[in-house]
Amino acid sequence: MPEFLGPIAGFGVTFSTMFKKPNTEFYPDVKEPTAPRYHGRHQLNRHPDGLEKCIGCELCAWACPADAIYVEGADNTEDERFSPGERYGQVYQINYLRCIGCGLCIEACPTRALTMTNDYELADDNRADLIYEKDKLLAPLEPGMEAPPHAMYPGTTDENYYRGEVTGAAPKEESQ
Repeated sequence: MPEFLGPIAGFGVTFSTMFKKPNTEFYPDVKEPTAPRYHGRHQLNRHPDGLEKCIGCELCAWACPADAIYVEGADNTEDERFSPGERYGQVYQINYLRCIGCGLCIEACPTRALTMTNDYELADDNRADLIYEKDKLLAPLEPGMEAPPHAMYPGTTDENYYRGEVTGAAPKEESQ
């Protein structure tokens, strides 16, 4: 091909795309569903009676390669019980300016307290609002749940909670 036809060939690509149907996304108005295993915003889960699953172990913070998670654990008391075990996450923060969405924090959580939702709208015009605190991360209370602090379900131990035997109703009895 002669040298002077090179630029004309480049314009040929542009000219051919001028008559194709545009591939426009109507994002703010029409939100496309994400894949089922999409890693979006984090969520701190609750037990069926409303107690928090987070035990304040800080394993998620240690597993985070971007150092985006800060956890401060505290001890439960009989007067104020936030989780079924000895400890709970008193301070829980995720900095979405640093988070890379890798999901290593989810794998590190021993109680499945931390999961990721499909919510992907994490943009803001203020940097401070992208540091999510515990109040934004906790799962909402479902019907039948009681907001902590409150006592464990009568007749149960923390093992009943961790085994998933507390379902909001009377716990399952172990068969012997």
